[in-house]
Amino acid sequence: MTCDLILRGGSILTMDANRTVLEEHDILISGNKIEAILPSGSHSATAPKIIDTSDCILIPGLINAHTHLPMTYFRGLADDLPLEKWLGQYIWPLEAKLIRHQFVYDATLHAAGELIQNGIVRANDMYFQMGAIAEACVQAGLRCQISEALIDQQAGADRPPIGSKLLELKQRFKDSELVDFSLAPHAIYTCGEETLRSVARFAREHDVLVHMHLSEAENEVENCLREHGMRPVHYLKQTGILDCRCVFAHGIWVDESEMELLAEASASVAICTESNLKLASGIAPITLYQKHGVNLCLATDGVASNNNLDLFAEMDLTAKLHKVINQDPSILPAIELLEMATINAAKALSVPAGSLETGKQADVTVLDTLSLQAQPIFQPYSHLVYAMGSKSVRDVIINGKLVLEQGRLTTIDASGLISKAQDYRKLVQKEL
Repeated sequence: MTCDLILRGGSILTMDANRTVLEEHDILISGNKIEAILPSGSHSATAPKIIDTSDCILIPGLINAHTHLPMTYFRGLADDLPLEKWLGQYIWPLEAKLIRHQFVYDATLHAAGELIQNGIVRANDMYFQMGAIAEACVQAGLRCQISEALIDQQAGADRPPIGSKLLELKQRFKDSELVDFSLAPHAIYTCGEETLRSVARFAREHDVLVHMHLSEAENEVENCLREHGMRPVHYLKQTGILDCRCVFAHGIWVDESEMELLAEASASVAICTESNLKLASGIAPITLYQKHGVNLCLATDGVASNNNLDLFAEMDLTAKLHKVINQDPSILPAIELLEMATINAAKALSVPAGSLETGKQADVTVLDTLSLQAQPIFQPYSHLVYAMGSKSVRDVIINGKLVLEQGRLTTIDASGLISKAQDYRKLVQKEL
């Protein structure tokens, strides 16, 4: 058998239905798919590229379920502020001045490089200038679900019908295996009921994902009760949004009646622990979500509020935080955090990813164990979440292509990204 790439001899955490762990196995990749996973030495397959992973742990490429990639150039710009002040006095005014095609393309390319270095192969993004984001992700070799944030206040009389831009970009990028497009009504406090109903109608008709912020701040719930006489999830059900495929970011101030609706709708919630702690927004009720069977995934949010794109850091902090607030060290074991960052996120986005199995997408993250912090290894899941982290990411394969090799980006000039970011810093500072 001849294939295109062989990852030889690694320890594989497949994240399949049985959570199978395979020692000293090879992953055979043909095109953009996993051709086979076989014991090392048991086959005669050859490939023009063979990578020794004998001292490595191989996992499905991580999926970041809620990002704002072009906000990379706002990293550290307005820290230590409450959400309303952070948005209203800094982020939104800057975006009004700076959000143009080239700015978004350059910032997204920077973010894509950072994601790949952190072992992340796919992002679920919400921002403006979808075309620029798509171009940058294709250039980087990163998978991305791209949705343009819909905000009524920014909509002029000439705003095209909801969904028209999405259909245009779907056609433009129809041959790309890396990008797809969805709708993102920003939040219930920035989108009126008619906008939400229009989004719901379009999403149902075209079977596209709806990506939205939900109950990130406590006053969002209070305002919804005052204006609509019901809590946010009940309001979204009334608008038809819950009849669509949905990923809701944050979901902090959600009660159990709302969780029941989310579970019935098969909606997913993207937990953004670091961002929520930094903005003092609150802590998502993960154990209650699990009790009600809501699908949970992990996300970093944007770097303007996090300030990184590191899902390994999210796994580590999320596990420890919820152990202490529940006074129970046994909850959220490490394997559940990896599930949230892989197979659960793939389910949320309805994509054939999140596990390493024959026929699945060839999206693989390779972590080097030959370091002091990674030895000795007793439980690989524990090591991934609590010990190794993103600094151990060595190689990344996306869509069958090697986009990170021995820690070096192969599709992007990292030094050029750094230089460009420094130039943009001066531009941003001038606009403050």
